[in-house]
Amino acid sequence: MYDVTIIGSGPAGLTAAIYSTRADLKTLVIDGMAPGGQLMITTEVENFPGFPEGIQGPELMGAMRKQAEKFGAEFKNGELQGIEGAGSPFTLTVGKDSIETKTVIIATGSSARWLGLDSEVKLRGKGVSACATCDGFFFTGKEIAVIGGGDTALEEATFLTRFASKVTIIHRRDELRGSKAMQNRAFENDKIAFEWDSVVEDILDVEQDRVTAIVLRNVKTGKTKELPVEGVFLAIGHTPQTKVFEGKIDLDEKGYIAVQNKTRTSLPGIFAAGDVGDPRYKQAISAAGMGCMAAIDALGFITGE
Repeated sequence: MYDVTIIGSGPAGLTAAIYSTRADLKTLVIDGMAPGGQLMITTEVENFPGFPEGIQGPELMGAMRKQAEKFGAEFKNGELQGIEGAGSPFTLTVGKDSIETKTVIIATGSSARWLGLDSEVKLRGKGVSACATCDGFFFTGKEIAVIGGGDTALEEATFLTRFASKVTIIHRRDELRGSKAMQNRAFENDKIAFEWDSVVEDILDVEQDRVTAIVLRNVKTGKTKELPVEGVFLAIGHTPQTKVFEGKIDLDEKGYIAVQNKTRTSLPGIFAAGDVGDPRYKQAISAAGMGCMAAIDALGFITGE
């Protein structure tokens, strides 16, 4: 019987593990489908406090994991297949194993939606990004593209004009889906241009190991052209990793966990931390903070405080 079982091993899950083990709670971390979370595919992290020179994403996650192990956290490879129990204790299924636990912290995160191009994968972190807040600074004075037409795309494009010399929004339709206020802000920004009725066919140049241009196809005419850019930002949404929890706890209309009082879910004894319950901020530091709160809340649940 574990006191706390944490589902996910990104910044939220590992911070929760550090706090729960230091509180002398028997803690298990289930790695999930992407051990270490999205920072494992992030190169330079410059906005995590304590690293003035920046730190590589995998290095940061490796240090967090060692810290959790130092205090006694156990780790288990695999993904959660099921969760049973209308209240504490809960039974979790991971592969062929069943795990009994008094509390659960869900830290499965969310994943950015990608285009599915081979070049996109190869140039990720080399000019291709899904986080304007994380990577915008690296494109100071450069021309970049933002893919999408909703509020997220408009918000990120507007934010990126702080750094880039020009931001081109690529949208597959001839009108935006974002709110009128966000549209007006984008239209009024001299640094923002638009490529309408267009989809990205390819990202160049894999051979140079950096982004030099994108190949666009007009969905109405079928014609293709190259647009020179040095960065590509995907803003077509995120998918929270919550499918296994459907019907068990309350989710919002987009599939994110409906969090109450910071970390609590609709089922007492189950808590949420990080992007899975945070559709807004999606930052490593906010996820870590939420992991800290979830661990403290799990301790309070166990001790009745």
